Amino acid sequence: MIKFFDILIIILIITVLQVLAMFLIWLERRVLGLWQDRLGPNRVGPAGLLQPVADMIKIFFKEDWVPPFADKKVFTIAPAIIVTTTLLSFAIIPFAPGIIIADLDIGILFFLALSSLGAYSLILGGWASNNKFALLGAMRGASQMITYEVFMGLSVLGVVMLSGSFSLKTIVLAQQDGWFVVPQFVGFVIFLIAGIAETHRLPFDIPEAESELVAGYHAEYSSMKFGLFFLGEYLGITLVSVLIVTLFFGGWLGPDFLPPVVWLTLKTFVFLLFFILLRAALPRPRYDQLLAYGWKILLPLTLINLMITGALVLYLDKA
Repeated sequence: MIKFFDILIIILIITVLQVLAMFLIWLERRVLGLWQDRLGPNRVGPAGLLQPVADMIKIFFKEDWVPPFADKKVFTIAPAIIVTTTLLSFAIIPFAPGIIIADLDIGILFFLALSSLGAYSLILGGWASNNKFALLGAMRGASQMITYEVFMGLSVLGVVMLSGSFSLKTIVLAQQDGWFVVPQFVGFVIFLIAGIAETHRLPFDIPEAESELVAGYHAEYSSMKFGLFFLGEYLGITLVSVLIVTLFFGGWLGPDFLPPVVWLTLKTFVFLLFFILLRAALPRPRYDQLLAYGWKILLPLTLINLMITGALVLYLDKA
């Protein structure tokens, strides 16, 4: 039976994540402005802090138009899928000792399953739009997410071998003597690249490449339906960042002069800034280059990393 404390944690986490998504919109614009030698948002509120609020109000009051040629039911449901699956994935994240919604023994598998379901948001949204640019974006998104989900799943198996568990809480506790990023550096790099591709952020924003596909899979969306896709993207980069910290950088672990949840937040913030920096620094590869890079480079590296990790674990167990 769900206790009152569990309900309070759920409400708190959902509220914080929504506020954080709004803050990231402002942070991305300000940081990109700094790196590109321009101002960024600076009119609405102090330092432009109220710009996301103004954007949200505008999205709420824009016309919610559904194309007459679209499959209306699927068109309406598609944006909600990415937000739902991403929010459900946060249920397994151990934010601090005692602050976790569901400490599942199959936590990593739960995340991978939900990330696979999240691909349906792009596919159904692009297909239901009945627009050739949206359909092309959906096809790109489907192949990209399916491709990089393979490497994302394989890249964390080294961490599973070292910790002996799929539970994220157990994985964090197993890093008390040292972060897994040291023995699993290759797995960390591959998981990071796969996370960028999964969230289709620059430079891997190929499903929504404006210069090629107008806006890709969400070309026909407006108002809050477009807002849900937007929210899902920022929730996605937050989820990938906190997972990287949990799997490879000790999660909430840190010196005692700061609370555990603060250490998790600070580490996650570093990777959020990294996601933003990528947008300012790297060009978009071609679609065929992205898929070839995955299958020809990342797959062999992942398998080699797994074989070496497995051999070392067996050797140390017998020693």
